Amino acid sequence: MRKMIVWLCLLYSCSQASLAKETVQATQPLAPWLNSLENNSELYTLEGYRLFRYRSPTPQQHKQATTVSTQQLVRLLKQTPEPVLVDVQPLVWMNGFFIQKKPRFHIPGSHWTPNVGQGELDDAWANYFRQHLRVITQGRQDYPIVIYCTADCWMSWNAIKRASQWGYSNLYWYRDGSDGWQEADLETVAGKPEKFTP
Repeated sequence: MRKMIVWLCLLYSCSQASLAKETVQATQPLAPWLNSLENNSELYTLEGYRLFRYRSPTPQQHKQATTVSTQQLVRLLKQTPEPVLVDVQPLVWMNGFFIQKKPRFHIPGSHWTPNVGQGELDDAWANYFRQHLRVITQGRQDYPIVIYCTADCWMSWNAIKRASQWGYSNLYWYRDGSDGWQEADLETVAGKPEKFTP
């Protein structure tokens, strides 16, 4: 009888230890790599567009575009045909107007189409981007287009991906954006956003 009691006590203590171990494991955070994977999956749409944290380090290259440095862009702008410059720096749109609290200084000759680099675009913003791309390229999808915003900005990355999906094939990504241009002491002008009609 005494052996049976000892045996039951051992079984009970083992089961409690196992339960305690499971409880500790359940309350511990996920492994760092798994946390990173989960967080990253929430940053993109199913189509691969960046959704959040637009102002953060970007990849070194873009699969759908040729990445250019400031020096390469200066040379590119001297070629024929001269590529069109598309600035996609976001800007608040409210009650039918762009709200610009301070000047946006960008590369001379740029076409500023704000907000088209959002991860998700409603039809009005998508049409706005499509229309301006069609106009500035004279309807040629092989026309060279340079897309940029500021440094470490996913808006330009998204905009290139979008333009590529629409069939534009001669795309350049100026990853350093207006920040890189200004740091090189090159001329800038105050930008004016292209008219948006929802």
